[in-house]
Amino acid sequence: MSTALDVQYIQKHLVAHPDFPKKGIVFLDIFPLLRDPVAFEALITHFLFHLTSSTIPKLNGGKIDVVVGLDARGFLFGPILAMRLGAAFVPVRKAGKLPGECVSVTYEKEYGSDAFEIQKDAIKPGQNVLIVDDLIATGGSARAAGELVSKLGGKTVEYLFIIELLFLKAVATLDAPVYSIVKTDD
Repeated sequence: MSTALDVQYIQKHLVAHPDFPKKGIVFLDIFPLLRDPVAFEALITHFLFHLTSSTIPKLNGGKIDVVVGLDARGFLFGPILAMRLGAAFVPVRKAGKLPGECVSVTYEKEYGSDAFEIQKDAIKPGQNVLIVDDLIATGGSARAAGELVSKLGGKTVEYLFIIELLFLKAVATLDAPVYSIVKTDD
């Protein structure tokens, strides 16, 4: 069962690094969470409880078909969630990193613009897609991933994050519901 204690347990494994990557930014590091097998399992279990109790029961077809993980930290827990859900895992990568025919989208982020790609045959029309990443800040990369899913005919059913920076209000710019474990105004 998911509780406030789960959130506290997960949150206590995040380490704040002031002035990284530049002065005035407080970076919340998820890697200590991944170094503790019990904490990492608590993270995965928390997400799965949320998905199976809140998200999946509302879906047409009753399942998530594809978990899309964003380059690079979405690759750390996306495949595990996909495996446990019986879904495919599909990476969204920075431009030029995937082989074969790809679909691309350019997006704005905190420090300039970038491009994401997905393999053209990775998602079939009508599939239910979950997009995962470690953090939502401005929402640029999440929006770009949602755009890629849409271009391939998939339906983004939810965005899943460990951390949400509330003061940037990025959730309002996304095309599907958002679930994040740790919400911060810092």
